[in-house]
Amino acid sequence: MSQGLLVRTVTLLLVGLVMAGGLCGAPASAQTAPAAPTPTRVGFVDIQRVLARSVAGLAAREQLEKEKAAMQKQVDAQRVELERMRDELEKKGQLLSAEARREKQDLLERKVRDARRLVDDLQATLQKKEEALLAKVLQDVSGLIQKVGKEKGFSLVLERQRSSVLYAAADVDLTDDVIHAYDDETKKAAAKK
Repeated sequence: MSQGLLVRTVTLLLVGLVMAGGLCGAPASAQTAPAAPTPTRVGFVDIQRVLARSVAGLAAREQLEKEKAAMQKQVDAQRVELERMRDELEKKGQLLSAEARREKQDLLERKVRDARRLVDDLQATLQKKEEALLAKVLQDVSGLIQKVGKEKGFSLVLERQRSSVLYAAADVDLTDDVIHAYDDETKKAAAKK
């Protein structure tokens, strides 16, 4: 089972259990009247929006873009070298001996493989950095999400994309509240430095 499917399944089970507990309430004893069940409020947070709009998220995205630009320069330099080698082989290939032409073709093929490996490595590195960014934001805001959720009276707060929220009323979207709390916390931490 993929990790995303497992997270969705567990989330749906948790929502079902919370809903069942909220709707059914505690088991009624024979002697006492059942208490009115407390309404279960479920909210959500869009972590991608937190990343895109929070001060810390914007700073991290800016850093990622700088690293991506540096990586792109490496790839562009390789591409220019490959084009130069290919043009040289096309222009001077007929003048070279068969063995010299074969050596140049082999060298070009090796360079193409190296360039592909470089692109793959750089993409993997960028992906890891993006995942680390998301993990850091999740770690930073998880306490804030709990705090905001409790303050607003929510029993359960889901992450919008990972939980496959298909519809939610605007009043259960805690994203802007979390962004404001995260920005406040980031400003306080910066002021202490």
